[in-house]
Amino acid sequence: MARVKGGLNAKKKHNRVLNLAKGYRGARSKQYRIAKQSVMRALTSSFAGRKERKRQFRQLWIARINAACRMNGISYSKFMYGLKLADITINRKMLSEMAINDAAGFTALVEVAKSKLA
Repeated sequence: MARVKGGLNAKKKHNRVLNLAKGYRGARSKQYRIAKQSVMRALTSSFAGRKERKRQFRQLWIARINAACRMNGISYSKFMYGLKLADITINRKMLSEMAINDAAGFTALVEVAKSKLA
């Protein structure tokens, strides 16, 4: 059987990595070995970043809800506990939107929570 050289496949693999490294500075975008390391690290970081983004958004929503609660004279934790006692299940994203765009509706929820706590 004839010998098969691997040049074409190697070139394809190298080009795939170098295309992912496009925009990197210096050798990171030119040399395969260094580009491969940079791309592997970048892909790992992007995976972690997608998880991190979810945490950061939840943190932001809680901060917004807390600020709106304090303006209505109740702490975040007491507000959330009051909603739980009242069997109101609204996620933090929607509560945050209400706090920003619908102050009257949010105030009504705060009153419900306060009444259940008392």
